[in-house]
Amino acid sequence: MRPFTGTLPFDAAYALVLGAARPTVRLEQIPVEQADGRVLATSIVADQDVPAFDRAAMDGYAVVSADTAGASDQSPVALRLAGRVLTGETSETPVVAGTCIEVATGAPLPPGADAVVMVEHTTRGTDGLVSVQRAAAPRQHVGPRGGDIRDGESLLAAGTVVTPARIGAVTAIGRTHVSVFARPRVAIMCTGDEVVSPGRPLRPGQVYNVNRYTLEALVRRHGGDPVIVPTTRDSLDALDASLAIARTCDLIVTSGGSSVGEHDLVIDMLRAHGEVIFHGIAIKPGKPTVFGRIGDALLLGLSGYPTSCLSNAHVLLVPLLRSTARLPALVPRTVDVPLARRITSAPGRLQFYSVRVEEGLAVPVFKASGDITSMAHADGYVTIPADVDAIDAGSVVSVTYF
Repeated sequence: MRPFTGTLPFDAAYALVLGAARPTVRLEQIPVEQADGRVLATSIVADQDVPAFDRAAMDGYAVVSADTAGASDQSPVALRLAGRVLTGETSETPVVAGTCIEVATGAPLPPGADAVVMVEHTTRGTDGLVSVQRAAAPRQHVGPRGGDIRDGESLLAAGTVVTPARIGAVTAIGRTHVSVFARPRVAIMCTGDEVVSPGRPLRPGQVYNVNRYTLEALVRRHGGDPVIVPTTRDSLDALDASLAIARTCDLIVTSGGSSVGEHDLVIDMLRAHGEVIFHGIAIKPGKPTVFGRIGDALLLGLSGYPTSCLSNAHVLLVPLLRSTARLPALVPRTVDVPLARRITSAPGRLQFYSVRVEEGLAVPVFKASGDITSMAHADGYVTIPADVDAIDAGSVVSVTYF
């Protein structure tokens, strides 16, 4: 056993993790339909007007607005119907004084017209005449050419996170591909002689590899491409073999082997091949967290216990990954609610205590660091400061949602 000689306050560890982050610089050209959630690497400048023509903003009749002066229910103006234009069509017949052309919403405005009268403000006779019952102002119900996007306009800046609406803006100018920053490659390296993949029978003393799947899901959710390293046995030779795969990635996340026992060898691997930035944080769960660098890759070593692993992945891996991926910092949703029952905390360590929000109360669900249901049944967590050893039932606490 190699006990900790000291642990770092969480705020100091968090600052070191974020300070070491290096935003990705690799670029990819991808189809626009695959761009949701990606970060633009280059600005997009429009090379055309959208729409490319004046268009009707309402179903009705294209008119010369001066022809409708004084029109009312009591004194309608009669115009001769000269044609019809649907969306996707154009009119070769101009609107001249005393005439109108039926138009559908989105259809190009016929030449000569300067306004559209809504169909609700007209009556169409069988004699080819349309009675207009409202005066139209110039440009009324007309969507102007370039009213949405102008040729030469800076549409989206580099560094913008693409959303469904922004995909729409890009496709509105006819683009089929965009240049984006590549997602950081994140090696997920789970260690432990007792760890086996789901689907295989368990022998006495074995557990299924929960962390591989929770970490993979979290990495995908926050902008990374997970690279799954085969489960690694507790030996330096096995760790070195896995590291040969993992070190080609931007980030390496290990689970297990980060504590101080005889088989906790991640710290030895890190010392042998790279730099230890810190080992041990004054938090619960997740005290044996290790952070360092191997070549160009950052390594975050998390506890093998599922709750410790996932809890610390939320508070440390997520901000590190999002910074590397050039995504904006996550602003978690919080709610202040009374605590359903008293909870206690180990003195001297900041604790992230998992809770479920139920009927306006924060219901404690934390069991133990090794119990994944401490997270699976939780909505978020309450932060208990290091100098607080208990929070009484009924106290208002701030719940940070996962």
